[in-house]
Amino acid sequence: MTIDFTLDPARRALQLDARRAASEVLSQVRAATRALHTPGERFRATRPMYEEIIRRGFLRRLMPQPFGGEGTGMVDLAIVAEEFHAVDCNVSLTLFANLLGLAPLFIAGTPEQHRRLLAPFLACEGAPLAALANSEPGGSANFAAPRPGEGVRTTAERGEGGWRIHGTKQWVSAATGWDGEGADLLSVVCRTDPEAPPEAALSILVVRRGAPGLVPLHDIDAMGHRAHLVPRFRLDGVAVPDADVVGPVGGARDIVEASFSGTAALVGIMGVGLMRAAFDVALRFAKTECRGGALPIVEHQAVGYALADAKTTIEAARALGWKACDAIDRQLPGALELALQSKIFGSEAAVRVITDLMRVVGIDSYDHELPLAGLLQDAIALPLFDGGNMGVRRRQLHALLRAADYDPLTAAGIA
Repeated sequence: MTIDFTLDPARRALQLDARRAASEVLSQVRAATRALHTPGERFRATRPMYEEIIRRGFLRRLMPQPFGGEGTGMVDLAIVAEEFHAVDCNVSLTLFANLLGLAPLFIAGTPEQHRRLLAPFLACEGAPLAALANSEPGGSANFAAPRPGEGVRTTAERGEGGWRIHGTKQWVSAATGWDGEGADLLSVVCRTDPEAPPEAALSILVVRRGAPGLVPLHDIDAMGHRAHLVPRFRLDGVAVPDADVVGPVGGARDIVEASFSGTAALVGIMGVGLMRAAFDVALRFAKTECRGGALPIVEHQAVGYALADAKTTIEAARALGWKACDAIDRQLPGALELALQSKIFGSEAAVRVITDLMRVVGIDSYDHELPLAGLLQDAIALPLFDGGNMGVRRRQLHALLRAADYDPLTAAGIA
């Protein structure tokens, strides 16, 4: 067995292309958005940068090959996520939200749905948006819970030739689109049978841009990810034909869980990108600033220790994230456990490491002239979104650990 973390030529080229695009395109986001006051204004200001990322083919390069894209798996996504997040998380999140929004189609869509619905996301032009509409006001951590729990409260009622959706969703990336008319494609999780058990109660219905009855309510003014749109919106009798039901009616629980299992590892890698950006700022500061002393502060032991600990954590989080993504790609038995561990470790490490690096820089890190305060604001979201870490530990990792056949060596690949 060979253990090798060296990227093959194709993935190394992808990494360098992503690094170049981040430097040339995503580096413009901060200046373009920092003086704008509302979430919608900031999001719309990112459109030229997002269109350029699409034009350069990054969405197509990440979409799986079986569906017309060029992506070869989760490791590709991890490579691009780190490079993009190290420069700007806003356009990066908008890009990656497409893959989550399209995941139900990848997992359970029909060939006819693939031909009809995926084309705009393969075209390398325009500003296509897709999202998975699962989260709701009041929380959706227990999204499949039956009564007396609430779970998903958005309903879809059967009618002639299709369905009518009623409910409210929020925290759904770019769901209301660039102009309030909706994303190009929304995979909406609905309760189609309120009396059924969790495994048969939910369905995924595709809502297309401009559908009557999609009503924007409020753009969340979040602490971080300031130029990424996360709206609250209402679905007032939105009509969906039978042809746009993804997977079997009542079969959404497993599709949603499968859609989110891969993204967990990417959240850990997003943390790596943010830590990397903060480390670069702190290291440069330490090597050039004397802070009134005779030598640059990097010469002080405490500063050296803090930098060493930060860099060690970055490397550990990347290695775990890459291992998790590789395990998902190869469908290894421990893949889900590794993905969840990557999310928990990488996201929580990002908050801790960036805070420690701010202590290295001192009070100047609290001024937005340096990016550290903004990086911390962005990092704080990572343990909270895509399934909060408290819930990930309690529901998912705990369930794995208490299973009768659990082997703690499986995730390590040495069982």
